[in-house]
Amino acid sequence: MPRISLVNLIHNRLDTLLHNGDTVIDATAGNGNDTCFLAEKIAPDGRVYGFDIQDQALEKTRSALVHRHLAAYAVLINASHADMKQWIHSSHVGQIKAVLFNLGYLPGGDKSVITTSESTLAALAVSLELISTDGIVSILAYPGHAGGSQETGRVREGCLNLDKARYSMEIIYSDEQNPQAPVLFWITARAQD
Repeated sequence: MPRISLVNLIHNRLDTLLHNGDTVIDATAGNGNDTCFLAEKIAPDGRVYGFDIQDQALEKTRSALVHRHLAAYAVLINASHADMKQWIHSSHVGQIKAVLFNLGYLPGGDKSVITTSESTLAALAVSLELISTDGIVSILAYPGHAGGSQETGRVREGCLNLDKARYSMEIIYSDEQNPQAPVLFWITARAQD
């Protein structure tokens, strides 16, 4: 079976779910690809909050947004995704339509600076507080780099322990035959009665 592009799958799914005026979060801004995608979907009345701990990542993301004339729709924040709730306006709590994570390291950057299980699991818990009743949390994990396998395992465990009455969860493998290949955890909030 051919390897699946999980980034394309995420974007294809969100293409029909996101609309002008939505508020969304890119929890790991990186090179800005997801931030730009989100900004295009929610413009002109929505907002993207983009988080990263690396100045280099935020500079690349800012440059990508400016190049695509999307900078007005994004707020970039130099902070850990674990701390994102303190940066989100209180009126957006419970209203976030999607939170995207693209774990690992900054492509083209310092490969020793990686996301960690601790910050990612804390950020997942915060994301579940922030999303709307039909909101999405998308976590793309990479077990193939140093520290990635442990983080992927911990994220899998955290996702499998979610309250099934409140969230549905899918695990999608880019290549089921390769344990080092990327893995997508797709969480959807269920509407509560």
